Amino acid sequence: MTVNVEAFGAVISEVMGETLTRIAALDGRLHYEVAASQLRSAASRLRDDPRLDFAVLIDVAGVDYLGFGKAEWQAEKATGSGFSRAVNRRDPALEAREASGQRFAVVYQLLSIRHNQRLTLKVWAEGGEEPVVDSLVDVWASANWFEREAFDLYGILFRDHPDLRRILTDYGFIGHPFRKDFPLIGNVEVRYDEQLRRVVYEPVSIEARTLVPRVIRHDERYDPIVNEAAAK
Repeated sequence: MTVNVEAFGAVISEVMGETLTRIAALDGRLHYEVAASQLRSAASRLRDDPRLDFAVLIDVAGVDYLGFGKAEWQAEKATGSGFSRAVNRRDPALEAREASGQRFAVVYQLLSIRHNQRLTLKVWAEGGEEPVVDSLVDVWASANWFEREAFDLYGILFRDHPDLRRILTDYGFIGHPFRKDFPLIGNVEVRYDEQLRRVVYEPVSIEARTLVPRVIRHDERYDPIVNEAAAK
């Protein structure tokens, strides 16, 4: 049975009360934010209450908000006269979180088969360089490898996870490659040494490069006069 999204949102508000905060979205889905201290209890209620019945956890993803809304590309000289990718949109709420040291979030995608509804749940991790949230493996077993992936790629620690270790990167990998401040060239090079007959790690030998569009051209969409005329 399919239930209207807004009607189902009213049911969620009735069941969850002030535990969840509705986030405005443009895709017609239900988006909510929960405090880290309420994550486990909220997840259990979303799963167990028959009025919601979010029995399936589809995905868990980490998010790094470092530099969000400041600049998409830190290359004003390369893009300032052409097809600029620079942005300047700042959310006051994100600025407050950044000032408090909150940088990482975890996003859960839930599915209620009974009600044919999807829900996106976001929680801000506690801590800065060592972000921590509670594990939800005991709520949804499918969270196991998803949380390991978020740990591997973002360095997000999941409290009480039964086996939190890397799942995608190589043994001995340094750092977390999906963090915004992770160098694009990596930290080490890996090669097979014929004499030693084993894989060896060495310092990176290639030069760092900035991945920006190489074609610099005029684009009238960014001309103030054209934009003002279009607005009229």
